[in-house]
This record gives sequence, C-alpha cells and structure tokens, in this order.
Amino acid sequence: MKVLVAEKIAESGVELLKEQFDVDVKTDLSPEELVAEIPAYDALIVRSATRATREVIAAGVKLKIIGRAGVGVDNVDVQAATERGIIVCNAPTSNIVSAAEHTVALMLAQARNIPQAAASMRACKWERSKFTGTEVYEKTLAIFGLGRIGSLVAERARGLGMKLIGYDPYVTEDRAASMGVELYADYEEMLPLADFITVHLPKTKETIGMFGAEQFAKMKDGVRLVNTARGGIYQTEALAEAIESGKVASAAIDVFEVEPCTDSPLAGLDSVILTPHLGASTAEAQDRAGEQIAEFVAAGLLGQMVPTAVNIAPVAHDVLEAVGPYLEVAEDLGKMVAQMARGGVESIDILTVGGLAETDTRILKTAVLKGLLTVVGAESVNFVNADYYAEQRGLAVTETKRAETHDFVSMIVVRTVTPSGPVEIGAALVGKRNKPHIVTLFDYETDLEVARNMLFFTYADRPGMIGKVGTILGEEGVNIGSMEVARKGVGGTALMSLTVDSPIPAEVLERISTEAEMEDAWSVEL
Repeated sequence: MKVLVAEKIAESGVELLKEQFDVDVKTDLSPEELVAEIPAYDALIVRSATRATREVIAAGVKLKIIGRAGVGVDNVDVQAATERGIIVCNAPTSNIVSAAEHTVALMLAQARNIPQAAASMRACKWERSKFTGTEVYEKTLAIFGLGRIGSLVAERARGLGMKLIGYDPYVTEDRAASMGVELYADYEEMLPLADFITVHLPKTKETIGMFGAEQFAKMKDGVRLVNTARGGIYQTEALAEAIESGKVASAAIDVFEVEPCTDSPLAGLDSVILTPHLGASTAEAQDRAGEQIAEFVAAGLLGQMVPTAVNIAPVAHDVLEAVGPYLEVAEDLGKMVAQMARGGVESIDILTVGGLAETDTRILKTAVLKGLLTVVGAESVNFVNADYYAEQRGLAVTETKRAETHDFVSMIVVRTVTPSGPVEIGAALVGKRNKPHIVTLFDYETDLEVARNMLFFTYADRPGMIGKVGTILGEEGVNIGSMEVARKGVGGTALMSLTVDSPIPAEVLERISTEAEMEDAWSVEL
C-alpha cells in the first residue's frame, strides 16, 4: 500500500510508515496536482495548508484513510470521505501540552505587562512604574472547558497557587474535584468571581459568540481573559468595548474567526496581546503530531481501530482501554457467524457479559458488523461505514447487556436466527496474554483458541470419532493444531472443534461429513 505525505511532518513519522508501506513525500502540490497524484495512493497525510476536497477524495479511488497531522480537520471534506467509507483522523493530543503552556504564558504576560514593557524598552524608554503588574497567586481562574487542555491548564495554575473554578457540562463533580476545580453548573454564576478567565471549548453553535456585552457586564471589574481555543468565543466588538471602558483590564487572543487575521478592532488596544495561532507551534508538538498521525494512518491501513477517527462514533480513552482488547475477537465472531449461518442473516444480537457490559460497547457492535459484512461481500467495509451498510441491507441489529457471569470476567456473544436454525458463538479473553477463545458454540460449552482456520462438527456421541476425523485429515495432508470435544451427556450429541494449519477444501469437509456420519459440519476461515 502507498502513502502520500503532502506536507512536511516529523521524519520519525515518515520512517515509521516506511517500515510497512511505500511512502512518497510530495509537498507544495497544487490542487490540480494533488487530484492527479492521489489515484495511486491508499492514504493521504496533510497538515493545514493542503485541502482534501470532495474533488480530491473522488479522485482517490484507492483511498482508505486521510490523516491530519494536527487537531482540527477543517481542511478535509469529512462528509465526502464518509460517503466513500474513508476514515478521517487527526492527532488531537499532539499539541495539548503546548496549548496549555501557551495559555499560562499569555495569562502571566498579561498579569505582568510583559509585551508592553518589552516594547517600551525597545523604544529606549525606562517606564518601570507604568508597568506595575499583579500576582496570580491566590487569584481565581475560571476555566471554561475541562477537557484535555483545560485539565492541563488547571494542573499548571494549581501549581501557581491559584483558586480554580470551572464549567464543563460533560465533566462530573468528582472529576473536577480531582483537578482541584470547583465545578459550576451555570457558567454565568462564575463570571463575577473570576480574576482571570480562559476558554477551552470546541467550536459549536452554542460556544461561538458565547461571551458578549451581557456576559462582560457580569464579570468582575478588571478581569483578564485568554482564548487559545477557537476564534469567536469572545465576541470581538463587544470585547473591544469592554476593554476600552475598563471593565476588562486586558485580553490575550491566539485564535480568530477568520485566519490569517490582519485587521481586528483589538489590534489597536495597548492592553491586548495578540498572537498568530501559536498554541500548537512548538517543535515538540509538531514532531508529536507527525508521529501520532503516522501511527493512526498505519493502524487504519492495517484494518485496525483508529482511536482518533472523526467520522466514527467517538470512543473515549477509558472506554477504548476497556473494549479495545475485544475489537479483533468481535470482528472474528462476525466473520464466523456469517460463515456458519445458513440461509442468510437477517438479524443479529451482540450480547456483552460481565465487565464489558458495564461500558460503552457500540464500537464492538461495529466491529461485529464489519466482520460479518466483509464475509457477505460488502465492498470496502470498515469501521466508518459498517453500520451504514448493515442498515442498507436491512439487517436488524440489537445490543444486549448482562452484568453477571460465572466463568469469565467478560464475554462477548454473537447470536442470530436463520431459516436453518439459530447460531450463537461466544468468546472470552483467556490467560495472562488475553488470548481469544471460543467458549460457547450453539448451546455447547467449549474452549478453543481462535485460529485462522477452524472446523466444527456435530455428531452422535460414539467411540472412534476423533480417530476418524484425524485419519481423514492426515490422508488429505492437513495438520491439526488443536482439538476440543464438548458434549451434554454420554451418548448424546457432541461438538468437535478443531484448528488446522491450512484452509479446508469443500470436498474434504464433505468427505469427513459422509465417512464419519456427521450431523453437521462447518469450515471457518478468518
């Protein structure tokens, strides 16, 4: 597979990709040149200058993933990519330390009038008394948004001895308390309390323009503001008026509604610090972005879960830690059900048992569907479009959770009912290495480590059956890796499960079924 790196990223990221893929670094491509080049590539990596437009995506007939080496994806047509089943991912944690440090730097620069004092000195003046500042120690900092960056700002501000209050509708009081932040449910209650305010909010219709004349009027006199998040959270005209009136003592703005920004009513105000979107502009953040996006693009090309994909339902880090080990086995169960169900699959239920049932398992459902649809012939099915393809095929999908389990900490069971009868397969991770094992099949308890090639037989329990199957496979030159027999009672029906080293031709399966008088037989290839 081939990767096109269309903008400069860390050399370590390029080298990581080169270990597994063909990589071309072609920077400064014009839009027309990119459209001409992209048909040959399976992956595209951009930063902020290159635009992955609908036209580019349509031309990328082999594209599987587009990686943005940075936080936002404004320069990628995510909708067009999703329609084509192309993963779009970014590196959202690459700059969080840099952004948090820049926030603190802007806060301190305001408190001590550093830019103004530096400008005075460059003008060969000595105006020491003019630039008397204020300490941040024991001052109240209001943090709007307690996500990755906001929490790092809280950590650093706590080290400066500041009192922290915060607003974030998606953070619990316990989580905020662990950061040393007193959480408020109504953000306007915080406004009269804060000496400093910093915003770390996403760009949404609720957050853009969130602070206007009404909110500035409620703030403490002499408050100081920082924005390193998204342009427009503070209404620019209203902020300028609040600064001119003295209500707001100063502001430091790193982000703007339209960038590059060369004309702003804030630019002529001495108490305002403006920086040209420098939050992520450190050598370390740039290197980290390149390395992270290389890892995520490699994962996408190899068919693995991409944790930062923006066109897949977001998976929280703690959720991914819990369900991540089950992603591959969930996909394998989908493949197994598709191969063992006869007469077609019209409905499917994904049952999670034990510890798994206590977390968000939607991504496991998607993994099962990805496996099932891959077998039944859905074109280019992946984590982006698996749910869409299932819906288009009229597949009824349900999820069931059951907290109690007896033999395993967690299990995942995939169930379907077909015209020829029900199919139910359960798996668990076993041992210190978390090896996936098939632990239930139909209504039998078994224990078979998942392998690339597996055989399953049901038959009337009687002596000599293991020998018959082994003899036929030996005569056909097929090596057995492992074998497990399960039964419900002596003389009843038994289930034989085997792993083998090579795929089994249909005629060999038919020979075993006939000569050993099997009731049913299945060959599974993963």
